Amino acid sequence: MIASTQLRSSAILFSLLAAGCASNVTVEYPTIPAPNVKKLPLDVAVRIPAEFNNFVHEEKVLGRETWTINLGSANALFFEQLFGYMFDNVIVLGPDDNALDYTFDALIEPKIEGFEFSVPNQTKTDAFAVWIRYRIQVFDSAGNSASTWTVSAYGKSQKEGMGGSKSLQRAAVLAMRDAAALILLQMNKATKIAALADGPLDFSQIESSASATQDAAYDNGAPEAIFAIGGIDDDTE
Repeated sequence: MIASTQLRSSAILFSLLAAGCASNVTVEYPTIPAPNVKKLPLDVAVRIPAEFNNFVHEEKVLGRETWTINLGSANALFFEQLFGYMFDNVIVLGPDDNALDYTFDALIEPKIEGFEFSVPNQTKTDAFAVWIRYRIQVFDSAGNSASTWTVSAYGKSQKEGMGGSKSLQRAAVLAMRDAAALILLQMNKATKIAALADGPLDFSQIESSASATQDAAYDNGAPEAIFAIGGIDDDTE
């Protein structure tokens, strides 16, 4: 009887310990204030891939604690809001929509190319940090690949409370805002998307663009045009 009671107690203790070694973070829909920028005179379609709309990152930290971070639909809605601030007209396409059924000057397809994070017991600090690498593909109205741009973003938040889930969530939101600021300021310069208002690329432009992209994108294997505006801390809105 005593042995049975001890066995049940051990099982309950093990379950509690196991539950304490897993943290789930779901990023709620973050917003950005309307920026003071002039919209580009473009009709833009934004195609959201299924893996972008349902992005979840899971990682075991130092072989012990497992963190599951769900950006999911919040990430997709965030980009829809961002592009709405940037262009005259935006239509959102789902993964099953056919772009040929719509009229637009340019089509944008965002992807998450990389996601990393750190927690206090890794860095021996009181901060959580998140790095997100986005790849933004731009197509003209005829479906030609016009440009590819890789954006690296960073967010950091000080530890709050025991679990740290809210702190890591905030770091992820700050990384997304970091990316938004860079895209607002640099996208047209980096992708020349405004030129697509004049119609699709001609063949000479396509060949020139493809050659330039290839030369810039893979210098010693490095992704193309990785920009970052670093260090957005937890007291930055």
